[in-house]
Amino acid sequence: MTKNSTSPTGSPWHGLVPVDDTALAVTDTGGPGIPLVYLNGQFATQGYWRRVIADLGSGFRHITYDERARGRKSKRSADYSFEAAVRDVDAVLAARGVHQAVLVGWSYGAVVGAHWARRNPERALGVVLVDGAFPHDWLDEAMAQRIRRMFRRMNLFMPLLRPTGLTPRMTADQMANSNIELGELSRERELGPVLDAITVPVRYVVASGTSLGSRGDEQEQIRAGLDAVIARNPNITIGAKVASNHGAILKKDFRAVADAVRLVAAPHREAAADSR
Repeated sequence: MTKNSTSPTGSPWHGLVPVDDTALAVTDTGGPGIPLVYLNGQFATQGYWRRVIADLGSGFRHITYDERARGRKSKRSADYSFEAAVRDVDAVLAARGVHQAVLVGWSYGAVVGAHWARRNPERALGVVLVDGAFPHDWLDEAMAQRIRRMFRRMNLFMPLLRPTGLTPRMTADQMANSNIELGELSRERELGPVLDAITVPVRYVVASGTSLGSRGDEQEQIRAGLDAVIARNPNITIGAKVASNHGAILKKDFRAVADAVRLVAAPHREAAADSR
C-alpha cells in the first residue's frame, strides 16, 4: 500500500495498491459503515459509480478501484485474465483492511463478483449484480471474429483517449481476448454452476435494450438465461428491470442500483445497530 494510507476505518483515502506485477488506483471513503466494493465494467473506470455512491451517501463505506491498465493511474500488467481480476478483489480488500463486504458489480464486474462470492461465502455479505453475469452461450467462432474486428476498428481512435483514462492502456488483441474469455466464462455450463452455488443474497438490476456490439434482441436473449438460475437458487432474485440500456444503466437508473444495495445491506446494518 502507498505510504499515505490511513487506518482502515479512518479518513478518506486514495492511492495505489500493489498486486502481482502492477498497482491499482483505489479510492476508499473510510468510515464505520458497511463496506461496499464496486467492480467495474470490463474497460470502465471507478468514476462510473459516482451517482450510485452519491445516492447511497455517507452511511456506507465505499471502495472503488480501477482494474489493471484502466483509468489514468492503474498500471499495466502482463496478466489481464479473469482470474487476475478476481485476485485483485482480494488484494484491494486486504490492503484496506476489509474482511467482509457487499459486492456491487456491473457487466464484467458482475461476473467477477459472482465468482468471488461463490468462493468466499463467509466474506460476502451480499451481492448486487448490474446487467451482467447472465449464463448464456453467446460466444461462437463467428462472434469471436466479430469481437476481434470490433476492437481492431476501435483501436484506430482509442490511443487518442488513453491520456484521459477513458480507454484502457491495452492492445486491441488484449481487449478482444478479455472479451472472448468473458464469453467462455458466461456459457451456461460454466456460469450456471457458479450462480447455483452462491449462498448469500444476490439481487440483479437488469437493463433493457442493446449494448455495444450487440444486434437485434441478442442482449435480451442473454438476459433470459437468468430465469433458470432464479428457479434453482432462492438466494437470487431480480430486484428491478429498468428502462435504460446496458451502457447507460449506472447513469440513468442509478437509484435502482442504490435501492438494491440498500436491500442487500439492510440485515447487516440492522445487526450492527442492535449490537451497539
